[in-house]
Amino acid sequence: MTMVPDGEEMLEQPCPIRDVLDRIGNQWSLLILEALAPGTLRFNALMREIDDISKQMLSRTLKQLERDGFITRTLYPEVPPRVEYTLTPLGRSFLEPMQQLVAWADTHHGDIVAARTRYQALQEQT
Repeated sequence: MTMVPDGEEMLEQPCPIRDVLDRIGNQWSLLILEALAPGTLRFNALMREIDDISKQMLSRTLKQLERDGFITRTLYPEVPPRVEYTLTPLGRSFLEPMQQLVAWADTHHGDIVAARTRYQALQEQT
């Protein structure tokens, strides 16, 4: 294993499925990519779009998404500095399968909650 700049461990030749799912499988990455789907946003606009994310977690997740090629970060040399985030072609290519996953989750969430309730009831009986 090697360490990448943000301290995250990464295998030399990771399993492609695990490698991609580790990045996009967390709730923050999906929410950020969804927020950027309509277009470019600044950091504070992303904070407003994802109101329950901390500044530290947003910053960390943006860096990971940039490192993995899903987004680009553009710094404008102004006073104060302006930074904008936008999806790359790779990030845009992920929107369709991501939206299919979100639609599946919306459709089946009730079934999953019901299964959890049944499971919990069975556990309490034993």
